[in-house]
Amino acid sequence: PLCSPAHWCYQRQSEPKQQDNNLGSVPGTPQDAHKPAANGVLAQMDRDRYRESGSPLRTDTALVNGDMGDRSTDYRNMAMSMNCTCSMHLPNFGPQPTDIPLSSVFQETNEQKLHKIANELLKTERAYVTRLNLLDQVFCAKLMEEALKGTFPVDVVKNIFSNISSINTFHSQFLLPDLEKRMGEWESTPRLGDILQKLTPFLKMYAEYVKNFDKAMELLKQWTDRSPQFKAIIQDIQSQEACGCLTLQHHMLEPVQRVPRYEMLLKDYLKKLPQDDPDHRDAEKSLNIIAMAATHSNSAIRKSENLKKLLEIYEMLGEEEDIVNASNEFIKEGHILKLAARNTSAMERYLFLFNNMLLYCVPKFSLGGPKYTVRTRIGIEGMKVLGTTNEDYPHTFQVSGKERTLELQASSEPDKDNWIKAFQKTIEIFHQKNETFKSASKDTAELGKRAPRWIRDNEVTMCMKCKDETSARHHVVCWKCSDNKVALEYDSNKINKVCKDCYSILTGEEKSEGKKKGILEIEAAQFSGSSIMCGFLQYCEKNKPWGKVWCLIPEKEALVLYLYGAPQDVKAQSTIPLLGYSVEDSPRPADLPASFRLSQSKSVHSFAAESDELKQRWLKVIRVAVTGEVPECPPPNDANTMAMDGAQEMSSDS
Repeated sequence: PLCSPAHWCYQRQSEPKQQDNNLGSVPGTPQDAHKPAANGVLAQMDRDRYRESGSPLRTDTALVNGDMGDRSTDYRNMAMSMNCTCSMHLPNFGPQPTDIPLSSVFQETNEQKLHKIANELLKTERAYVTRLNLLDQVFCAKLMEEALKGTFPVDVVKNIFSNISSINTFHSQFLLPDLEKRMGEWESTPRLGDILQKLTPFLKMYAEYVKNFDKAMELLKQWTDRSPQFKAIIQDIQSQEACGCLTLQHHMLEPVQRVPRYEMLLKDYLKKLPQDDPDHRDAEKSLNIIAMAATHSNSAIRKSENLKKLLEIYEMLGEEEDIVNASNEFIKEGHILKLAARNTSAMERYLFLFNNMLLYCVPKFSLGGPKYTVRTRIGIEGMKVLGTTNEDYPHTFQVSGKERTLELQASSEPDKDNWIKAFQKTIEIFHQKNETFKSASKDTAELGKRAPRWIRDNEVTMCMKCKDETSARHHVVCWKCSDNKVALEYDSNKINKVCKDCYSILTGEEKSEGKKKGILEIEAAQFSGSSIMCGFLQYCEKNKPWGKVWCLIPEKEALVLYLYGAPQDVKAQSTIPLLGYSVEDSPRPADLPASFRLSQSKSVHSFAAESDELKQRWLKVIRVAVTGEVPECPPPNDANTMAMDGAQEMSSDS
């Protein structure tokens, strides 16, 4: 019985095959000679008493002065995990229960399943907090330390890591300690719903992080290419063991993926939880709120998974091809053979197919570094694909684009069909989007025929295309984004500068995509008409000077305060998720009249209204929002109504 489980089957082959359908051997057979003697008298008496009463013998009874009893159960579990096919040959520990089937002996109870889910939540939460600490206290802290030396802008680091510090504080100081405490007292308080309800008011922090994710990835790539010091710091941290050989981008995906993880665990928890359990109501309420937040995260996850794949391809190409762009969507990749035009020999190549282009690559035979070199980029626009017949080379097809035509050979007929279908579907979707663009152009019939209204310079705070805050003038487009010229009918067909969108509509030529529009780039005017509260306030953050900003709390996102430079801006300067903030309205010597403050951890935002009455209106709305409840729209006064009307009018003009 003490031999290794791997030897059980071999050992039993030499023993008499007298065995019933239950575990163990039949008493009185020659196998009894192999039974170990009990090391304690009490254990033997206990077994005799069970035999006389007719009750099944407990399989977990430990022998006095010995450990054989505990091992019997362990060996049974080990044998089950081995899927032994020799009629479950187990060590002989005496009479076994004859009235309890094996499945019921090892069946996991519902309470055990609930404990297992709760334990998994705790385990993943610990790993998640470790990852958050790596982002906040290592990556962000090291880059901020260098930025304070003037090597690169401090705002770059802030915009990359967004509110990761607040997320880390909440999980490490509140949620994780609560989960650890609850698991320590699980036998007396087996519930999760009340713990996870504490998470729901802070889900807006994740909304802000997810919205900023595209911008963060763009800034990270931009400054990695631009600043050697920036790149060196990141590479140094990535080489450390704590990073697990993963890039900063991979670690930054964790907060995006965490909320759907909570949703999955809660769904599984509720399935095992009885309807009449006291925790059912809290768990169900938590799930409903978390599920709503997860829908936004799931959309971001799909984008992030695509971005992750783009980063992998970017590294395989030696970081020389600029493909890490949110507008690029990975479709398919794989080895292929290229037929030469002269001698029809086949050469090994590799293809990367995206929604807007095909990368035709040559493999690099090296131990390290880039795996492929891009030979040709072929645009999807105007591309055609068709199957071909070649007597010497089967499974061939042809890809013809504006840049080049390729004769390719697949590994098999199914592989050929898969490639052709992938190309055809990609081309079809590309053309559908192009048709949609053309149909939208029909609605702009007056474009170029009617003079636009110029916006006064003092009303413009940023370019509506690239969001540059220094060079926007007149039509809210800076000189860099209007580097296209076309004849305009209203100006006697003189050549004028226009933005790329107007250029595409007027000429029918689609310009290459520039900087991707960020998720926070929502026009203030779109919110102003459907907002709970909006208007100008004086704003100050930390020790910076006071400045006038357009503040807005939209109805759709009633727990977020948006800060714009002007009512007609197309991008918010910043956002403040109001959940969890404390509101202070006591006057301080350095503050302006009618001022109030929002504070959370080390973050303090100071505001000042034009009057005490307007200040109280803002406070009434914000004090409700910070608790996680949706505030009601206050009755409009003259000042607020004029501000909203003015914003809508300026939006209409622009």
